[in-house]
Amino acid sequence: MTQQPQADAPLAGRHIAVLLGGPSSERKVSLVSGAACADALERLGAKVTRIDPGPDVAQVLTATKPDMVFNALHGEWGEDGCVQGVLETLKLPYTHSGVLASALAMDKAKAKAVLAAAGVTVPGGGLFNRHDVARDHVLQPPYVVKPNAEGSSVGVFIIKEGANRPPEEVGAPSWTFGEEVMVEPYIQGMELAVAVLGESNGPRALAVTDIRASTGFYDYEAKYSEGGSIHVLPAPIPNAVRDRAMRMAELAHTALGCRGVTRSDFRYDDINDLLVLLEVNTQPGMTPTSLAPEQADHVGIPFDQLVLWIVEDAYARCSAGGTA
Repeated sequence: MTQQPQADAPLAGRHIAVLLGGPSSERKVSLVSGAACADALERLGAKVTRIDPGPDVAQVLTATKPDMVFNALHGEWGEDGCVQGVLETLKLPYTHSGVLASALAMDKAKAKAVLAAAGVTVPGGGLFNRHDVARDHVLQPPYVVKPNAEGSSVGVFIIKEGANRPPEEVGAPSWTFGEEVMVEPYIQGMELAVAVLGESNGPRALAVTDIRASTGFYDYEAKYSEGGSIHVLPAPIPNAVRDRAMRMAELAHTALGCRGVTRSDFRYDDINDLLVLLEVNTQPGMTPTSLAPEQADHVGIPFDQLVLWIVEDAYARCSAGGTA
């Protein structure tokens, strides 16, 4: 007779490997996200092995023999489909989105094309060679320059109205974020975010947060430093705008083929009533200042229960016929 897990230890008997850290520019925040999730998994009764993955991650996982993997990596390699491909090859259940959705969401240009075709409002602009962008204005200021495949606002420049020079740093030898960069018109207004749970009966948007960065721009420091930003939840916006943002986030989650938890980032120009989806994050932060856990708690899902939902979602997919 199989022993059922205790109510206060629903993951008793499970061995879960938590991937955290990794080689990307978002390593530091991944370490914090992973530690928080690993602690929650232990409180839920699981045996947890923390793994800071390198090139030998397949061998390490094979030797560790977990029955599933909690992916708490952010950025390149951990969020772009690469580690997901390793986990598929090893036939290990894992959390969050699969190979295709991860790769697609990480590539801003390709994701915008898919989202626009699905009816989601996205910014204009496009991909440009970084040396052309550093040499002269490729759009009329104000505009935004960002890497095509990075997260957490790494390598982002805002070129303000009236600026005489383009962002020369983009053309420097020290630039490590690819030869093509995304350049988009700058949209004034509010920074909004919506977390989505990919539930079995369809995606469920949780809430809308208004993000107010202390520096005026929601960059890496504003996202992850103590006091770097203020999260106003729920966002002080009209109900119609709230509903539009939540429906658009659900539509984006579905259009990209995401699963588990995602977070969609928006700009809302309240003067012109323009709501634009900037990007979809398939590995939202799970740090003490992260948006998705805050929204989950706001709708009655405490942090440990959110982590449990993420794990059970991954197990359910495996039981239904595979890891993909």
